[in-house]
Amino acid sequence: MSTQSGYYKNPLPIQKIGDPYILKASDGKYYCYPTSAIEQGFKAWSSDDLVHWQEEGFVYEKNEQSWGFRQFWAPEVVERDGKFYMYYTARWKEKDSLRIGVAVADRPAGPFIDVYDQPMFDFGYAAIDANILFDDSGKMYMYYSRDCSENIVNGRHESHLYGIELGDDMITVTGDAVCLTKPDQEWEMKSLDRGYLWNEGPFVLKRNGTYYLTYSANYFGDRHYSVGYAVSEKPLGPYSKYENNPVLTSQSDDISGPGHHSIIASPDGTELFMVYHTHTDPAQGGGNRQVCMDRMGFREDGTIYVEGPTLTEQAIPSNGRK
Repeated sequence: MSTQSGYYKNPLPIQKIGDPYILKASDGKYYCYPTSAIEQGFKAWSSDDLVHWQEEGFVYEKNEQSWGFRQFWAPEVVERDGKFYMYYTARWKEKDSLRIGVAVADRPAGPFIDVYDQPMFDFGYAAIDANILFDDSGKMYMYYSRDCSENIVNGRHESHLYGIELGDDMITVTGDAVCLTKPDQEWEMKSLDRGYLWNEGPFVLKRNGTYYLTYSANYFGDRHYSVGYAVSEKPLGPYSKYENNPVLTSQSDDISGPGHHSIIASPDGTELFMVYHTHTDPAQGGGNRQVCMDRMGFREDGTIYVEGPTLTEQAIPSNGRK
């Protein structure tokens, strides 16, 4: 929410959502695409400053021809050559299994129309949470989670992160998918009593020749849901996890489950923000979530820090104006 001039305060005015992804489009506006209507599709919100947001309504809505029929999750939108590509998760009618689809629009506020009457690819397992990297090599990559609903390892369900090269047409993948991370650090074991472990919600960025694979771990509905990262010299790994993970986690009873984030620059490009969700009711947890954001950056040794999660007044993102 916006407080006195020059400051904002978490949560932002985007409620009853999850998995917030933010795009800065060529029209100069920011667009937030979260999980918002899991049985129907996706809504979006727009902003000029990352603080004040206006609902745009549905930007993607299922219809009789849609390959997905429920569990519409985690949309991400990228812009290329005047087109907007939405990569999203839904449950496939044909196999009753989660997959990733792609839809295209001429405007960031849609309407987004499915490219296919089926998922973008089918590797024989549930896949969710697509993220796209435009590498400075000219190649593009998709990162996603092999979902724990169908991935059983040593008797327990696990979500693993994968990467694959994206076709130049933006609607196909090429080559083989590579497993990049599995839940194996101590902080990722907080949900082990459920018989499930998670590495999900990837977001990849490149800085000074290093690829940073940021992601969430633990059960999304409880307070242990948190963000960590791994690094590599190549887009498809191998990746090594940061030894001091997590970098964003609940630190008080007033904040629960900060995770499934995206990273975006301030209006003037001088600051980075991690945008994430938290539980609307910290004591209850669950699927009722809200959007928050906090500053992040890199230390001299290249490690990531996040100045959050916060509930106190924070300076608004820099817009370059004095």
